[in-house]
Amino acid sequence: MRRVVLLAMVLFAGNAAGARNVATSPGPDRVAVTVYRAPGRAPAEAFNREWLEGYALISETRTVTLPAGESELRFEGVAGGMVPQSAIVTGFPQGIVERNRDAFLLSPGTLVDRSLGNRVHIRRTSRATGQVRESDAVIRGAGQGVVLQTPDGIEALRCTGLAEGLIFDSVPPGLSARPTLSVRTRAAEPITASITLSYLANGFDWQANYIAELSDDGAHLDLFAWLTLGSSDETSFPNADTQAVAGRLNREETPVQPREGGPLTLRCWPQATTSDVAGDQLDRLPQAFSSNEEAIVVTGSRILLGTLASNTPLTVITAQQEALGDLKLYRIPEPVTVAAHAQKQVALLHQPRVDVRLVYRSRLDAAALSAPRPVARLLITRNREREGLGLPLPGGPVALFGMSNGRRLLLGQGSLDDRAVGEDVEIGIGEAPGVTASLTSPTKHDDYLLTITNDQSAPVRFEAEFDVPADRAFRPQGRLSRRDGRPLWTVTVPANGTATLRYRLIAS
Repeated sequence: MRRVVLLAMVLFAGNAAGARNVATSPGPDRVAVTVYRAPGRAPAEAFNREWLEGYALISETRTVTLPAGESELRFEGVAGGMVPQSAIVTGFPQGIVERNRDAFLLSPGTLVDRSLGNRVHIRRTSRATGQVRESDAVIRGAGQGVVLQTPDGIEALRCTGLAEGLIFDSVPPGLSARPTLSVRTRAAEPITASITLSYLANGFDWQANYIAELSDDGAHLDLFAWLTLGSSDETSFPNADTQAVAGRLNREETPVQPREGGPLTLRCWPQATTSDVAGDQLDRLPQAFSSNEEAIVVTGSRILLGTLASNTPLTVITAQQEALGDLKLYRIPEPVTVAAHAQKQVALLHQPRVDVRLVYRSRLDAAALSAPRPVARLLITRNREREGLGLPLPGGPVALFGMSNGRRLLLGQGSLDDRAVGEDVEIGIGEAPGVTASLTSPTKHDDYLLTITNDQSAPVRFEAEFDVPADRAFRPQGRLSRRDGRPLWTVTVPANGTATLRYRLIAS
């Protein structure tokens, strides 16, 4: 008889449906994966590779053969993060009667739990001689350890000091080795049909990753972007038609059915023995022998594979942009594999000559004095063809590089928000320690002096935005413009020089 070793987890397909016809679809003929960004994540914020909060729409096409009458059809290999309430199954001539998301996955914990009261085999190996001995046992308890009944009495697994393992003759009914959706259907006669299964699945996300190279004169960018797809799901989708959707959708959070069966914990008695020991003897045992504990955890989602943390591009196919109502869809033009616990990058866009200008900016509380502090650096342009853009830009992190003596150097890192065609584009690239702003009050009344210092060898363009208290009126020395309702001062600060602005705040 075929047997299943607990730790090796050799799989055996059991029939959980009794006399009902059971048909299994092991995987799709074709699959499409559409990835949506996490609803609560800002577009410019990088996703957390260890905790992906976006989702995907999975659409699978499968060919199934069913006998006449009522059958249970099992779709194996669906996404582990499947939202079962969202599943739509089409293609059955007479429809379906019911559907179920099978939450019991084969693992050491579920294998033992489903075998309570059943006969198994225990294999023991002597560490000294290597001799292997097998005997029958019945599982009597599980939880904080596995309790067995053997011909020698009641004992706990892994507490004899020998290398031990359990062997099962078969997998208990109801356990599935892969995430599975089952449906019950009826057919008037035997049929072979092409079935479409569509559903939402959690544990996916995507982002744009920009790489920008600044020209020597600081007036142009070579802008390149990767479309980065991330999956923390345990299921891989090979040769999938893959796309990503930019924009915000109104999606309510839907709870996912929890999986049954947790980790299997093996815990032994003091001194690794199951013998009865009086309480006063336990108190006198050395601390080093007070416990012998081992935990076995079988879960793919707890281990972050190296491919998920890698920034190395895996392919250089360029995604094609399409309109999807008010949203934007980026389609990968050829099938790719959306692998389990991994990320994939494809080229999103390349704009070789984008006009930009470098601006130094501070946003100040007009009434708060401050010592000299660095100001922010921004690259500013407009999303138009005239400036070398003119296409929708999904938000994402930006890495800015420059060339020095023939070598590429990192100049700063920032982010880009979603920008439609025609909108202003601002990329923050960090602080500029060489340019500082300080706010003082020379007369210690309502007069203020803003001083900008530039220790660089070239002049810089500086902007100051002022937040004015609601009960005060802002009276600058000279005429200022406004941006978003705030006073705005723009000035060119000379190389190794300063620029100043005086203003007053008076009761309004």
